[in-house]
Amino acid sequence: MLTVVLTGLRDRWASFLGGFVALALGVGLLATMGLGLSATLHAPERPPQRFASSPVVVQGQDRLTLDVRRGPRTVPVELRLDRPQPVDGRVLRELRARWTVTASGGPDAVGVDAPAAEVRTLVGDRARVLTGTERAQADPDPDRDARALVGLNALLGTSGGVTAFVSVFVVASTFAFAVALRRREFGLLRTAGATPGQIRRLLLAEAAALGVLASAAGCALGALGAPLLARALVDGGLAPAWFTIGGASWPFHTAFWTGVTVALAGAVAASRRAGKVGPTAALREADVDADALPLGRAVLGTGLLLAGLGLLVWTCATEPSALLKRKTYTTLPMLLITGVALLSPLLVRPAARLLRSRGAVGTLVRENSAAAVRHTAAVAAPVLVTVALAGTLFGSATGVTRAKEAESREQTAAQYVVSGEELRPVAAPPGAVVSPTGATSVFVRDGAEAVVKYGARAVADPAAFAELARLPVVAGDLRDLDDRSIVVNEEFERHRVGETVEVWRADGSGPVRLRVAAVLALGTGDNGPYVTRANAPGSALDRIDARGGGTATVRALEASGGTVPSEHRPDGGNPQNRLGMILVLGIALVYTVIGLANTLLMATSVRGGELASLRLAGATRAQVLRVVTGEAALAVAIGTVLGLMVTGVVLGALGAGLAALSAPVVLAPPWAVIGAAAGVCATVAVASAGLPAWRLTR
Repeated sequence: MLTVVLTGLRDRWASFLGGFVALALGVGLLATMGLGLSATLHAPERPPQRFASSPVVVQGQDRLTLDVRRGPRTVPVELRLDRPQPVDGRVLRELRARWTVTASGGPDAVGVDAPAAEVRTLVGDRARVLTGTERAQADPDPDRDARALVGLNALLGTSGGVTAFVSVFVVASTFAFAVALRRREFGLLRTAGATPGQIRRLLLAEAAALGVLASAAGCALGALGAPLLARALVDGGLAPAWFTIGGASWPFHTAFWTGVTVALAGAVAASRRAGKVGPTAALREADVDADALPLGRAVLGTGLLLAGLGLLVWTCATEPSALLKRKTYTTLPMLLITGVALLSPLLVRPAARLLRSRGAVGTLVRENSAAAVRHTAAVAAPVLVTVALAGTLFGSATGVTRAKEAESREQTAAQYVVSGEELRPVAAPPGAVVSPTGATSVFVRDGAEAVVKYGARAVADPAAFAELARLPVVAGDLRDLDDRSIVVNEEFERHRVGETVEVWRADGSGPVRLRVAAVLALGTGDNGPYVTRANAPGSALDRIDARGGGTATVRALEASGGTVPSEHRPDGGNPQNRLGMILVLGIALVYTVIGLANTLLMATSVRGGELASLRLAGATRAQVLRVVTGEAALAVAIGTVLGLMVTGVVLGALGAGLAALSAPVVLAPPWAVIGAAAGVCATVAVASAGLPAWRLTR
């Protein structure tokens, strides 16, 4: 058996080359992404800066601690405050009475030149005592490093998931099509006495050998590519400047065994089909695929398709806001893509019959594509993956961004919106309405089991705010907002007008009981809550809406320290997110190119007799080339249409989710991206089919 396997690999190396490259590239990308992920799991330990010379730091409380239910017990949970509380004045006096105390930059923390144990005894639970590297928690924005890694972690995780998904797809498709081309070979082996089990073991052994070799090569590629990835992420603004790859070994183990598993998994279904080949298959001359969709594949494809549709409907009905999240619109379409791809042989024949081109070339293209269902589906499937990923990723992201922009435009009647950090308050000129607001947060219990931190807006002038705001109010009135009330959205557990909500403020003070003055639709996620400045301690102005007053208003807003645009223009999408999507789509496109080239080179190379028959029947060399390239182009077109169908379903669900959230429904199919992806696929497919056909017809 081993001799047969090694001989087969040596003699048919060209047919295995595409699978080897795809698998090695996949393992290399998985190792690279794994090394990047391992580097995002822990932020670097930075030395303290603000109190570098003080051995001990006493900091005001920077966490809100509340008790929640966990089963039959009550346990405390901690949530970080926006800003630490000032150190208690009595504590400061006691510290200064005994030791040297250094103040730096604010009342929230002081440095103490004293033994840590004695300071802890004196302070008790009235403040936090920090020593060693913990002193960095008193620096400005101590969580900036960890926060910078959250988006990068999600990006690399998504890219790794897409890599695994597409690599399984390409490798499985390669093995399946290679088995279909070797049907007569297996028939001869059966005639020579080989059992179905031996045929299956032969294919699995070939897959194992290919998997081990490709995975080893992929790990080497990963070791070389990880530093390059880190540098590219930093240069593209996707990672902070200090981001580097560490020395973790688990990504190599994970990538290697994943590659071997993928190779074996891709060969399992093909080996079972090969084991069913009978001895008479060696005598078969017809090239019409009669069993292109086995029962197992049909059941699996139908199940995945129904699961994908069901999850979309369920999410839209129960939690439509989840459809706006990148994690959802990246992962859910994969179920639909896989289901449609598995069922593609069922759709190829009727789709090919729709071609109504006149003449002998058009007839041959149509009939050959409809007869060679497995070949056409093997070409269409990777195109489907790329087009569907391009449409769903970019379409969903663009749709969500434009919905947020439209919602932002609709939610203010202001002529001018000035934004920036730490804006200075301005007085309203005669005839003008000026509404300053700032960012804050509130903590609210969600039942007895959780405490939720909401990002909120602090309103400085409730009357001006109510006049300029055009928020999606579903109950109540914005004019009722005052120091004893709150505007909430429908996500709050208690969201009826007149109900009382128990709230902890941004500095941890509270609880205070605030009456619900108005309720907002959830929208795209930026609707409320709103409180007055009295319930937002420490909040700094970061936005000023204004209307009327002419040039006097413009001069007043310019004095606030912000930039005054000619009209309100909300921010566009995050360029880092777009770069991340380009990375994911680039991975899928590379795999598609490999899959198309490998499939068409294998398929066309074994058609020498067929092409010679066409020449003997009177076809010119140019006509033969047009037939072969036309079949490839038709298969790409079928894959593109199937990908557009998946895109339409996903974007339709997104539109339904936006409507359920009372947000503007803005659908933005990325035609340019889809066209570019389909164009690359068509170019590669035509070239991969045309070059071997040109050689065979010389």
